[in-house]
Amino acid sequence: MEEIGALWLQRNDIWEIIRLSVFVSGSAVLISSLLGIPAGAWLGLTRFAGKALVLRITITLMALPPVLAGLIVYLLLSHSGPLGSWEILFTPTAMIIAQCLLVIPIIVGLCAAAIAGKENSIHEHALSLGATRAQAMRTVIGEARTGILAAVMTGFGRAFAEVGAVMMVGGNIKHFSRVLTTSIVLETRQGNFDIAIALGVILLILSFIVSSIALSSIQESI
Repeated sequence: MEEIGALWLQRNDIWEIIRLSVFVSGSAVLISSLLGIPAGAWLGLTRFAGKALVLRITITLMALPPVLAGLIVYLLLSHSGPLGSWEILFTPTAMIIAQCLLVIPIIVGLCAAAIAGKENSIHEHALSLGATRAQAMRTVIGEARTGILAAVMTGFGRAFAEVGAVMMVGGNIKHFSRVLTTSIVLETRQGNFDIAIALGVILLILSFIVSSIALSSIQESI
């Protein structure tokens, strides 16, 4: 394993790839959480005409194929696309956008489910104790925090393991848009299976570390 690590360090800067992987996926999850948690809370707490349809669309988008997400972002950001003037195709920014497209529906859907599961009993109980509607909603969201955190971690897992979409919109450019998953694909195609396995182990270790931190947070909140 030490020989594999030394070989890889001679050919590429592994730390650069790790940093970019964490930056891209972390940024995507942060943005998706800022947008998805409020949207999921609203969807879980609010009753309105067409809610069933919105839920079905959200659930459908939770299974959005990565290559389709990549294609959508590619068409939007290409020179002939409506956002081509931004000139961010084949950059980490485009990769973050693609991951957000995949992660936001997951966070919205799982947060809505977590909050809706607490809403009926806790919301009515809070109102009966004299809480305002806003206070009752905050209470429901607080009680559903474990489910919300689990939704965020599920989104992180989706983003961190993503390869198809980020390959399409990032281009897997050395020292610029190459992350762990795209590096694994590249090394596998070149027949460097030992390096690909080593990168896969690094990917799993990083996922384990993040999951362990999240699990500790969940256990503390229970």
